[in-house]
Amino acid sequence: MSTTTTPRSTAVHTPDLDMMKQVNRRFISGVTVVTAIDDGVPRGLAVNAFSSISLDPPTVMVAVQHTSSTHDCLFRTDHLAINILSTAQLDVVTRFATKSDDKFAGVDWEPGPHGSPLLARSAAQMETRIRERLHASTHTIFICRVVHATVTDIAPMVYSAGMFFDGSALESLAQ
Repeated sequence: MSTTTTPRSTAVHTPDLDMMKQVNRRFISGVTVVTAIDDGVPRGLAVNAFSSISLDPPTVMVAVQHTSSTHDCLFRTDHLAINILSTAQLDVVTRFATKSDDKFAGVDWEPGPHGSPLLARSAAQMETRIRERLHASTHTIFICRVVHATVTDIAPMVYSAGMFFDGSALESLAQ
């Protein structure tokens, strides 16, 4: 005796924009400002699409929307900095999340060993050499080798559901 099974409907529906916003609001991320020098002028933007790829060799990635005013600068340069923002930098993230022409006005920074702007008061800083630029729909993914890094004792800022939080105030789950 043989039985035949009828396959269930396998229709796949792409989630709409509202659903994707709801999904993304469930994810907690760090807050970074990615910076570079563009013909002698510092440029930067707030980015939460950052991730470590490898510790050996130290490799990270950031994703930047093509329409960002900083995108073309990042695409042309060899080096960029990733500033992991601290709880002391709510003013900085607010400034770099805008479309302002001079985001660096009043922001304390110094050039890293390869010239990329490192922001004062950051929880950590990395200067990187861009190794690959990958086109991914509306964004470019920059794969970068870390060539310089510093870390402070200041707690990192985290982001979730449209709000910023103190990264040191997270509660550990019992294990």
